[in-house]
Amino acid sequence: MQLATVLSFVAGIVNVTGFLSFQQLTTNVTGHFALFINDLSNFQFWHGTIYFLYILSFLLGSFTSGFLIEQFKRSRKMNVYLMPTLLESLLLLAIAIWSNFGTLEHPDIIACMMLFAMGLQNSFVTKISDAVVRTTHLTGLFTDLGIELAQLFFKDSSMDRRLLLSTIQLRVAIICFFFLGGSVGGFLFSRMDLQMNTLALAAIILMVSLFYDDLRFAVLRRKQG
Repeated sequence: MQLATVLSFVAGIVNVTGFLSFQQLTTNVTGHFALFINDLSNFQFWHGTIYFLYILSFLLGSFTSGFLIEQFKRSRKMNVYLMPTLLESLLLLAIAIWSNFGTLEHPDIIACMMLFAMGLQNSFVTKISDAVVRTTHLTGLFTDLGIELAQLFFKDSSMDRRLLLSTIQLRVAIICFFFLGGSVGGFLFSRMDLQMNTLALAAIILMVSLFYDDLRFAVLRRKQG
């Protein structure tokens, strides 16, 4: 629950910041795929290339995260989710810092970096939760939530009722924190005029949650020892 809410909050910030900055979706690729197909159908091949790059960036982020997790899982030298989380944090922080040195003349590159970061996040949270949780987009969440709400009306459902309620609670929490992250991101971007520096908050939240989790684990292990 803690992991899902933190990551969905971060994704909400990134989603709103990307849209307000470039009018582009930067946490999922469904819309980009539709635009890519539309440009191809109109024979605007070169124009559609940018949407292909958006899709590829998300895919590369997911691949990189999966590769790093498998690599460190075999070496067993550190928390296997450390590198993907750290890389996502550094990417978001780099974009925020970059935005302070003049105007962003290449917004498509920034959008690709943000999509890469969200690919990283979506991949490692999928691995952690065994494909139960998604935090960068809401389509699948609302689909699963609708199915599970329908199952509540049938006592002979194949799923244990307490487990079903727990899963519904998890999905509602993710949706709420995605909305909350988007609201906070929009407020900081527009009202507080932080612009792309809003992403620095997302990076800080990731870093704090990562090291807090490691510290808590170390304390628990010491107590057990």
